[in-house]
Order: sequence, then C-alpha cells, then structure tokens
Amino acid sequence: SVLSRYENQITILSDYLEEFPETDEPVWILGRQHHLNTDKSKLLLDISARLWFTYRRKFSPIGGTGPSSDAGWGCMLRCGQMMLAQALICRHLGRDWQWEKHKEQPEEYHRILRCFLDRKDCCYSIHQMAQMGVGEGKSIGEWFGPNTVAQVLKKLALFDEWNSLAVYVSMDNTVVIEDIKKMCWAPPQSSGVAHSSAHLHRSAFGRNKNTAGFCTGWKPLLLIIPLRLGINHINPVYIDAFKECFKMPQSLGALGGKPNNAYYFIGFLGNELIYLDPHTTQSFVDSEENGTIDDESFHCQQAPHRMKIMNLDPSVALGFFCKEECDFDNWCSLVQKEILKQQSLRMFELVQKHPPHWPPFIPPSKPEVTTTGAELIESTDKLFELEEEFEILSV
Repeated sequence: SVLSRYENQITILSDYLEEFPETDEPVWILGRQHHLNTDKSKLLLDISARLWFTYRRKFSPIGGTGPSSDAGWGCMLRCGQMMLAQALICRHLGRDWQWEKHKEQPEEYHRILRCFLDRKDCCYSIHQMAQMGVGEGKSIGEWFGPNTVAQVLKKLALFDEWNSLAVYVSMDNTVVIEDIKKMCWAPPQSSGVAHSSAHLHRSAFGRNKNTAGFCTGWKPLLLIIPLRLGINHINPVYIDAFKECFKMPQSLGALGGKPNNAYYFIGFLGNELIYLDPHTTQSFVDSEENGTIDDESFHCQQAPHRMKIMNLDPSVALGFFCKEECDFDNWCSLVQKEILKQQSLRMFELVQKHPPHWPPFIPPSKPEVTTTGAELIESTDKLFELEEEFEILSV
C-alpha cells in the first residue's frame, strides 16, 4: 500500500493537469469529436462512461496462495481490461451509450461488468489474466507489456461464449485482411484434445458447452496491433498517424505509458494524450445477490489525465472494434487513406494476402478443458504429459 500511494503521488505530480486549456482545437475520444467551448460537459460524460479498472485489494488470493492485491504490478492488465470492456460496450450497448450515476442500467451492462470482477470464476478477472500470463512467460505478480496483455486477451476470449469475439493480434507490424476475414467467418468449432494450459479452469468460462450461443455469421472483431514506435523514445514521424487512429469510429484507444507504468489512452487534444489511469488502489467489489454491481468505483468521475505524446514510451498497442464486416472494410479504407498513403515511414502495414513466407494461418479454436471446478494443473510433469498427449492425438 505504501508503494501504491507513492506511485499515485508521482503520477499526479508528473502527468495530471486538472483543467482542460482554453482552446478551439477539438478533443477526440474513441472516434468521437468534442469541442471544449460548446460541449465540455458532454465530453466529460463521454469519458466517465468508459469502464475504469484500477488496482484492487482484498480479493481472493490468485491461484489460492498468491497475491490478494495487484497494486504495483497489475496496471497493464487493468488497461487491457479497459480496452476489452470498451469493445464489449460497443458490442452490446453501442458506442453512444452513456453512464449516469445512480441511473438504472440494462442487464447487458451488469453482465459485461461481471466479466471483469476480481474473482477466479470471472472470465477476464485479474486472476485469469495473471494465470494465463504464465503461459506467456510472466510470473504472477510480474509486470506485463502491451503485446503480452494482447496475447492473454486473445487466449481468454476463446472461452467466452457470450461475447463470442474474434481477437486478432497482429504480428510483425502487419495486419492481414485475408486472415481476419477467415477468422471472423470461421464456423464455431471445438477441439477434442485436452487443454494444455496450466492455469485455466472450467468454472471461469461458462458452464454451458452448447455451441448454439455462437454467432454463425461474422464474429465481432477485436483487433489489437502491438507496435514499437521508436527505440528509446517515440519517433515524431509517427505522431500524426498515431493521432489519426483515435479519430476512427472503430477506435478502442491504445495501451502504453511509461516503463512499468501503464495507461489506457482514449483520445487526444493537440499534442497531449488523454488517458485513464489504473494507479489507484480500491477495495474489491463483488456483485449483489440479484446480479447487479455497485458500479461507482468503476467509472472515473474526475477530469481526465493528460500527457505529452513525446513522453510516451514507444511500445504501444492500438485497439479497434469491428462489429460487422462493413465496419472492418471501412477501417481498412481509413487506414489506406489516412495512415498508409500519408506516411513516408509507416506505423504498420495492411496487406490483402497472407505472406507466403509466414506459417499457415489457422483460426484459433477453443480447446477442451479437462479440469473441473477451481482445480488447477500445478505440476509441470502433468503439463508435459498433456503436451505429449496433444502431439500423439495430432499425429
């Protein structure tokens, strides 16, 4: 808790600017334009409507014996939760949905929020993300980078039948249109082989194994593009293209920040980025008996933080959501027009066909989870046995 308070003070001193400046420049928030002179209150309502996930304390220990707080290490996981939550809001409630304190919200809203509660049986909880990160080489309690959290979300989404998202994480700064369409139109399928992850359990991912809940058409797309926009500092040549991404109607913002200090960037004003900051430690909140949640602590109701773009660490991950195929086609057109044709040094590549020198693209499918309840596979020997079984079955 001492570390957390110290970290909060440093963040506030270095980045926090309480009031927006007097300016005629527009403010862009996740694809929506606002003008400070005419609709400042509307801007602040738009920002406070975003789900805000912060450090929490006093939740059940991760893995049964692990940490009961993520203060000091979970900031990038919380930012990943915020980006994903914004995709789910767009999926079920629409980008223009607004949150108001004490106002009754639709059931879909509470169901989205329940996906992220700090419990081992919630599909995108800090427990599930931390444990899935072990498979990405991260110990529980170790800090994640933007690409690691993207890979974790991609894997967890395979078990989320209600939202049924197709999560595509780009490789080598390249987005492949053919692969995305293949993934989003792929029929629902499940593998009969045993699941080899050491940290998943069935209770976290819905108990109904009926695939009828899957959408047989286009699966809504969560597109994450991990990027390196410089070596030690962000290269100024990328700034305009980076800002253009926040203007796109498909924008989910960006994950990034400073070394070991992650923020969820949701927009910009001039050359300042606007972000939600997870570095506040709050107490664990659980759902009520009727399924609703006391949600005030999940919405930031203060003026947002801002920081100069040039202070950004060059390691970032852009996020976009395409509910329908036409949204993705429109995104491709915007990228060609606003980013690729304008830039001498491209931030990322968008290609039609799968590069021939890459391994074949196989849409990820949900593995069978053979563990039950909250049982975890903790023995590496058992894990190797499962991997050997997987290889035998594959042959």
